[in-house]
Amino acid sequence: MSEPQEPMLIQAPLGASVARALRAGTRVLITGTLLTARDAAHKRLVAVAERGEALPVDLKGQVIYYTGPTPAPPGSVIGAAGPTTAARMDPFTPALLSLGVRGMIGKGERSPEVVQAIKQHGAVYFAALGGAGALLSLHVVASQVVAYPDLGAEAIRRLEVKEFPAIVAIDSRGGNLFERGVAEWRGRASAG
Repeated sequence: MSEPQEPMLIQAPLGASVARALRAGTRVLITGTLLTARDAAHKRLVAVAERGEALPVDLKGQVIYYTGPTPAPPGSVIGAAGPTTAARMDPFTPALLSLGVRGMIGKGERSPEVVQAIKQHGAVYFAALGGAGALLSLHVVASQVVAYPDLGAEAIRRLEVKEFPAIVAIDSRGGNLFERGVAEWRGRASAG
């Protein structure tokens, strides 16, 4: 077994060449700006775009983190900010990718339609460790609600992050860490 590679340092928002160069299985540390949005915000963004109205945030090159952080405890920037299940955003993801979103962070697998849209738009899906919201929040250095404050924890926030840990789960070529993992374990089980 080979030694694990050091995580790749990347900047968000993501440039097109960076997104296309990432491969499934690559560990990354993200520094820069992320937007948070969950299913309620996704639904609103898509509805606004379908009506031809201006979006409340610029999505070009953005990485959307699927999280609804808890209130910040005294002395903290943000409360626990763990990833939510990405499949809940799948009905809206192809439309948001067509509007310029270049990356997403969540947990769990994506639908075949989303994988196809990721390939079509040269995007990337990162997985973050579920259940580690308190630890992940330590990588958030600033947080500001920028749209839909009425959604509470699910409002769109602009997060400034430093070395936020994630792994490339689905890359722009369709490389899929979830499928690869299942195949590897299936092979080990049949060999044993």
